Amino acid sequence: MTPARHASVDALRGITVAAMLLVNNPGDWGHVYAPLLHADWHGCTPTDLIFPFFLFVVGVSIALGIVPRAEAGGDVARLQRGIVVRALKIIAIGLLLHALAMWLLDRPVFRVMGVLQRIGLCFLVAATLALHVKPRVQWLLVCILLLGYWALLAAGGSYAPGVNLADRFDTAVLGPLQYRFDPVTGLGQEPEGLLSTLPAIATTLLGVRAGAWLRAGNLRAMVVAALAWLLLGGLWSLWMPLNKPLWTSSYVLWTAGFALLALAAMHVLVDRRGWPAIGRSFGVNAITAYAGAAALVYVLLATGAWGAIYQGAFVGWMTPLFGPYLPSLAIAVAYVALWWIVVRWMDRRGWHVKV
Repeated sequence: MTPARHASVDALRGITVAAMLLVNNPGDWGHVYAPLLHADWHGCTPTDLIFPFFLFVVGVSIALGIVPRAEAGGDVARLQRGIVVRALKIIAIGLLLHALAMWLLDRPVFRVMGVLQRIGLCFLVAATLALHVKPRVQWLLVCILLLGYWALLAAGGSYAPGVNLADRFDTAVLGPLQYRFDPVTGLGQEPEGLLSTLPAIATTLLGVRAGAWLRAGNLRAMVVAALAWLLLGGLWSLWMPLNKPLWTSSYVLWTAGFALLALAAMHVLVDRRGWPAIGRSFGVNAITAYAGAAALVYVLLATGAWGAIYQGAFVGWMTPLFGPYLPSLAIAVAYVALWWIVVRWMDRRGWHVKV
């Protein structure tokens, strides 16, 4: 049995990947419009919604792809092997990208964790639970993860960078192999850390439950749940701040609420009303686009080509007319457009790379 695809899900996944490329590749980090930057620490900018959106859609895809196969009598052991293999492939691609960055950009240490590594881990756990555990237990696990993580961070005594429990745990396990590490103070910070992957799994599980509503066509449940999660996340943030690097429990509910509203809107517009599935080409080759774009940027940076293109094609004539921020955004938009051409070409030929 091949489960039916929802064009809305492919489109939302694709828009999310395009947004990742946009915010990851400005012309220079000194000139980026505020909404395209992550919050300095506490808070939630539009950019801080992007990664949780992707993990949420991972969960939705599990509900639409893996669960129907199991319900149709598919070999559970074979499905589980497929889950493990796919998760390991995603993690391996993430590790290879970091090795490439270390080699090409002469970075002093190898960073173990990262975006793809977290996606792989969250997919592995959430898909396994969706395959073996009933929905009621999945909801219970979401509550345990969110409340338990809140209790852990509270017991740690601080939410400050480097000294909170999540950062201390990651530093104890990973040492200098993190996004940031100060050898003088011994403090580190990994935005895709090990302990903070626990609430990220909750994000993915919420996507699994949302996917079940989408599969059933229960639009009312989607909208009501989205509004409830936004309300609960906003209220919870009074005690536990919204924070992406820590992936706080309030942040999980807040971002999942917006993700579910976006999914409901896309479902109505694309699946029900037949609007064009903008972003679909990115969505059906999501990991390929993300990994390919990252690898190409590393090559362009290492050879100096990125700087030359930026200065010659954007800064030279745009800065005198519009200031330094617009050319920085323009090259990021152009890079997204380049990869849209690539994935559109692949999609038209039926080339959908399955990781």
